[in-house]
Amino acid sequence: MAMPRDLCFTPAGELARLYRARKVSPLEMMQVLLKRIDLVNPRVNAIVTLDRDGALWQARRATAALKRGATLGPLHGIPVGIKDVTATKGIRTTYGSKLFEQHVPDEDAVVVERLKAAGAIILGKTNTPEFAFGPNTTNAVFGATRNPWNLALTSGGSS
Repeated sequence: MAMPRDLCFTPAGELARLYRARKVSPLEMMQVLLKRIDLVNPRVNAIVTLDRDGALWQARRATAALKRGATLGPLHGIPVGIKDVTATKGIRTTYGSKLFEQHVPDEDAVVVERLKAAGAIILGKTNTPEFAFGPNTTNAVFGATRNPWNLALTSGGSS
């Protein structure tokens, strides 16, 4: 098995291969990733709404399916973050705006539906400039996201 920190930098295709080879499980991956988020995110502020319980539940489900020899799709057990301008059923979506600070959608955006149908694990929401418009990732709801390689720098703007 890869070292835990290294797992956080493993490309999705390689992670899928590790799952199929049973060298690491989606649950083990999620536990490592959540520890890394707990360590780094207070300084970086990239994840603004973490669905820890939901992600762990999805990871347990993905791990159980692998043990049964089943697949949940091409992204089986791959963790993904959803930008906070994309609707996620039951997970706060603020668009980086005070106007929507407590908004929790009743349905998923199509892209989220498709990620889930492909077996991806929705980890939570990532920061965004207000309404995804701005040269830097900062907003009045969550503040700025820092560059993880140099905390004195911004992470840049929205894509």
